[in-house]
Amino acid sequence: MRFEVTEADTAASLGSGDVPVLATPRLIAWLEAATLQAGAHFAGPGQTTVGTAVRIEHRRATRVGGAVDVFAEAAPAPTGRRLTFHVRAVDDAGELVATGEIDRAIVDRQQFLEGSS
Repeated sequence: MRFEVTEADTAASLGSGDVPVLATPRLIAWLEAATLQAGAHFAGPGQTTVGTAVRIEHRRATRVGGAVDVFAEAAPAPTGRRLTFHVRAVDDAGELVATGEIDRAIVDRQQFLEGSS
């Protein structure tokens, strides 16, 4: 998945910092979107995946107008309903922006919605 950094994506806009570069919370959201897409084939009918843990190292700033490609790859051996994804983000110069892991759980969509209040 490819994203272009806009003013709305900056740390200054999101309140996570005071500089006009890609905010870590926005980067995590993009990485989670990649895990949602990568995890879709693990979920059966009526199921979805939900995020449960994030371990990300944001290594490099990306300015407004820059592009970031995000990737998610499932760990080789899923454990029951738990999925771990190795994630990374690379900027348009080919430099590593972030790396880490995101965990997701497979849940029954309706039961999950009924259980949340």
